[in-house]
Order: sequence, then C-alpha cells, then structure tokens
Amino acid sequence: MKPVYLLPLAIFLVAAGIFIWRLSSPEDPHVVPSALIGKPVPKFSLPPLEGRGSAGLSDTDLAKGQVTLVNAWASWCTPCRAENGVLLGLKRRGITIYGLVYKDKPAPARDFLSELGDPFDRLGFDADGRVGIDWGLTGVPETYVVNGKGIIVLKHVGPLDEDAVETQILPAIQAAQAAR
Repeated sequence: MKPVYLLPLAIFLVAAGIFIWRLSSPEDPHVVPSALIGKPVPKFSLPPLEGRGSAGLSDTDLAKGQVTLVNAWASWCTPCRAENGVLLGLKRRGITIYGLVYKDKPAPARDFLSELGDPFDRLGFDADGRVGIDWGLTGVPETYVVNGKGIIVLKHVGPLDEDAVETQILPAIQAAQAAR
C-alpha cells in the first residue's frame, strides 16, 4: 500500500485527537476570553429604562472607585429569568450591580423587574444593541466584573448560578477590591 493512501486516515486521526482533547479540557466554557479583559469599558451613555427613574448608565459610572457587576439581560431571555434570583442574592450581599437592557422594549423589561425583582442599582436601556456590540456581547445573559477604575476584569457568558458566583464572580470581585 502506498503511503499517500494513508494520508486521509492520518489527517482524520489528528483532527479527532484535537477534538477529543478540547472536549476534555478543564476550562470553563462560561469564562470567555475577551479582547476587553484588562481594558477600560467602552465609552457609552445609555438612557434609563423608561418609567424606572431618571438614572441611566454610562462608562463614567463604572470608574468611580467601586467594583461593580454589569449584567446584560433582556425580558425575552429565558436564562435571564433563571439567573435573576442569583443577582438578587448578590445584591443582598452588598454587591453593586448595573444592568444593561439589551434589545428589548420598555414595557416587557419593566414587567420582568416587577415580577422577578430588581437587583440593579443603575440600568441603561440599549434598545438597538449598539452598546452591547461595543462590550463584545455574544448574547444574553452576560456578566462583567469591572474594577473601580473602569477596567473589565472578568466576563462570564451565560446565566449565573451559585457555582459561578463562588468560583468566578466573588473571587474576581475580591481580587479587584484588594488591588485598589
């Protein structure tokens, strides 16, 4: 048999090996590398959610010396409903949480908060999703830890659960607070 006939089999075995190696990787799929980690939050200014007060959200709100979570969500997002209780728990722990309402309508977003509870200290309304694009959103929910200087230190993709809070979010917050 000529060696050239074994080439497709060799390519297949290498590709299968890489695939199996990546599947067994211990990396958490919710921690997504982001070009923004270690960089300032993008410049932005969002209006408030209509009917929820007068405070919107901007990049300057994230550089006032306080470590914050920024959570991108929408009322039409089922996983956002699931994580809302976790966000309320973080709020009870004294963590400042800012919300970015992504590609939603005002009435359903307000109904969502009325029904499930409102964990947000400030809330920006990103109706067309342009600010979300600047943040590198791949979908909702996504949560960012931002240090007191307005630098993104962690990006978590998907709904928060207690495991993610204990293993990723709280350690990132504590590290950012210690680095002040």
